[in-house]
Amino acid sequence: MTTLDISGLTITKRDLHTPSLDEIKDVLKEGLAKNFVEVQVEVVDCPDLTQQPFTLAAPGLNGNPVLLEVGGPSYLLPIVQKNKLYDIQQLLNHLQYNKDSFVVGAGAGPWPHINSNCELMMNMTISPSNVQNGTRIASVNKENGNCVLQNLPNSETRFALLANLFVTEGKPGKVLKVHAKKRTGNNDFIASMQKAIAQQYQNNLVGLGGTFLMKDGKVKQHVMADFSAIPLNTETQLNNWLNFFNMSTPLVAVGTFVSSESDLDLRVQHFHSFSHHGEGGHYHIDTTPETIEYLGYFNLGTTLYRVDKPSTLLQFGKD
Repeated sequence: MTTLDISGLTITKRDLHTPSLDEIKDVLKEGLAKNFVEVQVEVVDCPDLTQQPFTLAAPGLNGNPVLLEVGGPSYLLPIVQKNKLYDIQQLLNHLQYNKDSFVVGAGAGPWPHINSNCELMMNMTISPSNVQNGTRIASVNKENGNCVLQNLPNSETRFALLANLFVTEGKPGKVLKVHAKKRTGNNDFIASMQKAIAQQYQNNLVGLGGTFLMKDGKVKQHVMADFSAIPLNTETQLNNWLNFFNMSTPLVAVGTFVSSESDLDLRVQHFHSFSHHGEGGHYHIDTTPETIEYLGYFNLGTTLYRVDKPSTLLQFGKD
């Protein structure tokens, strides 16, 4: 199946508010402290993220940091629009992101690759002459209901329906290091930080992207089933269609979060995780709050591109 012609899509560019890392460090710390016993937020030099435990495709999160939000749940619900198939390489070319790029994030995977709907954990570097693809997809075995995690080949740069991606040049530099242990509040790791920036920056749009490690616990995650032939019109129908798992750590998550939906119908948080033990999916929350530990590295985006925004607003399906 051919991907959509990027030049025919509506694209809105928005400059993001970029407080200093030192300023936002304190905002994130305050939000996390409401939900976790042990919290540490620092501005540090980014460690080499290609190494264990993160095993990402590039070492850093610096250099022309951009958030991309493509499509949305309205292309999945209530009934799928299978033609919504995109190519990240074509999109970056169209946006004239002419640097070597490192792309991480959460979305729906290229369904034609396995002839089935799947979750996407984008993790790749793209240069004019080369793609190094560490991207995973997660799907559900139709016979036994188990999670199936697969690596995508370098030739597969497509994704479908929706994605929240963080694009940088993958360079070393200053980032936010976020460490949290023992959850006591109801908000998950990302929601704790998202709600904090939402409250602090009510009149400005702030966006962050990056990665976090989960260890010493279990995590509630979902993996989408294959496309539903029956329209999914309610949250209950959606949840009955999704496959929920209590997944084992360690898990490495990638994605973005922003301070508000704004007028662009943004998804305020979206992270997918992968592992080296065959599990992965859409992050919801840990299920072992007394033992869970999070370690994340994030950076601020300077620009957001809203690509192919759906014309219909959906009131559910963004969790």
